[in-house]
Amino acid sequence: MIRRRPRGAAAVPGWVWIPAALGALLVVLPVLGMLARVDWGGFLGLIGSPSALSALGLSLRTASASTALCVLLGVPLALLLARTAFPGRRALRSLVLLPLVLPPVVGGLALLYTFGRSGLIGRHLELAGISIAFSTAAVVLAQTFVSLPFLVVSLEGALRTMGERYERVAATLGAGPATVLRRVGLPLALPGLASGAVLAFARSLGEFGATLTFAGSLEGVTRTLPLEIYLQRETDPDAAIALSLLLVLIALLVVGFSAPGRRFARRGARPAGDDDGAAA
Repeated sequence: MIRRRPRGAAAVPGWVWIPAALGALLVVLPVLGMLARVDWGGFLGLIGSPSALSALGLSLRTASASTALCVLLGVPLALLLARTAFPGRRALRSLVLLPLVLPPVVGGLALLYTFGRSGLIGRHLELAGISIAFSTAAVVLAQTFVSLPFLVVSLEGALRTMGERYERVAATLGAGPATVLRRVGLPLALPGLASGAVLAFARSLGEFGATLTFAGSLEGVTRTLPLEIYLQRETDPDAAIALSLLLVLIALLVVGFSAPGRRFARRGARPAGDDDGAAA
């Protein structure tokens, strides 16, 4: 007998609600605690100070630049990891995902000892008159370092989920690899790419440790919004709380923007033969 399963039904034990509620409270309560400390009367004045606006503008510009770099570098990386087999692929994936588990300050030190004035590559760049450390370019590089894995993981997962069936069909019809990628592969993986880019932007916007270590905190040059919040915490706690809330609101908007792409990706990745029916 075939019985239609209600859409959305799932075998979830009742006790799951208890740890799930605790996990949600662990995330929500600190935000509520911050909201309770905000000086709403002077909120606009606190977030509208010249230093705050300068830090916000710098954060938005550098996060946009680092996201563009993540797309430029991450799409080829994800394609290689998802579509090709070569010696050392597992090691490459581990190295690409390493910033996900490294403390950001360690990443900043690694960047400093590589691109700093006396670093592995930086000392040669200095001879050519190019200085990266403690500049706006260093902010972008630090944000890209910590954000790139988010895009690679998202896009690689989308590519693996959708399989290679349509790309193989296009290839048998005479399309070259570049055409298959441009007309078939990337359009199908676009929701995963969009979600990965949005997450990379959000991670870049909130980056602190690697930026402080590698780029320092120069107002208007390298002082992003998280660094401004850290400095204001010592001198003006009310301003720090107001700026923190602003950053939370921006992050919520960014993460909310990525949700439609994830839903679309799940619908597009639905396996053939899966239906709403279940054998009884």
